[in-house]
Amino acid sequence: MDNISRILKKDSFTHADIVQLLSAEKDDRSLLFAASAEIKEKYVGNIVYFRGLIEFSNICSKDCYYCGIRSGNKKAIRYNLTDKEILDAARFAFESDYGSVVLQGGEIEGEAFTRRIEKLLQGIKELSDGRLGVTLSVGEQTLEVYQRWFNAGAHRYLLRIESSNKELYYKIHPKDSTHSFERRMTALRNLREAGYQVGTGVMIGLPFQTLDNLADDLLFMKDMDIDMCGMGPYIEHADTPLWDFRDGLLPLEERFNLALKMIAILRIMMKNINIASATALQAIDPIGREKALKIGANIIMPNITPGMYRNDYKLYENKPCTDEEAADCKNCLEARIHMSGNKIGYNEWGDSAHFKERN
Repeated sequence: MDNISRILKKDSFTHADIVQLLSAEKDDRSLLFAASAEIKEKYVGNIVYFRGLIEFSNICSKDCYYCGIRSGNKKAIRYNLTDKEILDAARFAFESDYGSVVLQGGEIEGEAFTRRIEKLLQGIKELSDGRLGVTLSVGEQTLEVYQRWFNAGAHRYLLRIESSNKELYYKIHPKDSTHSFERRMTALRNLREAGYQVGTGVMIGLPFQTLDNLADDLLFMKDMDIDMCGMGPYIEHADTPLWDFRDGLLPLEERFNLALKMIAILRIMMKNINIASATALQAIDPIGREKALKIGANIIMPNITPGMYRNDYKLYENKPCTDEEAADCKNCLEARIHMSGNKIGYNEWGDSAHFKERN
């Protein structure tokens, strides 16, 4: 079997190579992180792009077994920002020179929802004179809906697959018409057809998940030729069915380290895509997001949701920064990013270099 140094010199990784890299500990892990940091420096530089995150609603039609805002969680306190609150948050991002926002909410379908997002996109473009970039993350929709939103001004879309293994997918989702693995896959392809920069991602350290599954996830993202990735450690939530399997989970520190290794390997495999440093990393390690930036990530999503709602968009336990306002988050992240040896790309969309190269 090749050692880590030999694997890292290869032009491409096999499934077995990736499993070995995911198993790396101590000195081997340091070699992996050094290689991914070098690739990051060469292909995307030390600039971190902000995406002002607006978690505009926790109302969701899905009942995913891992998620705190699942439709079946009767303990969740539901909210839905007004259009004005959303546009005010976008204006804050614009006036703070973020360059870009993310509209994220529970998965809803229907003409009223489609029109609302369309109207919000037009409003964001209007208030920023077209200068604020917009990423959407509102789940599975039809190609027609994706096209309408693209035409209204969205240009990036994050739709996490959560697991590319169909069997595991149905262990963490109900197996019914509302939670179809095939429809998720079709939606990802439709996003590409509609013209978006396409992002996906997975949870790392799920119950029932193996290193083989995670290696397949990385190969899946490479095969899908994604433009951006958002992935992070799985953190259990007490009001979800997967809570029953918490005793069999990897310790939080191991999930954290595995997430960093996933980011590092993906950076080496897909050198010029955008990779987000997930907030869930900070839920485990106070400087978790900075560690991810050092070894491969280049996107940070400061939360600009009005503070009174933040604790209710609770996908997992111990979500950080729920007691801050948008300005606090901005000041904190600026200091953290400079400490990590990176610079902030203010007033830039920070589009995926991979997308630009392909197009």
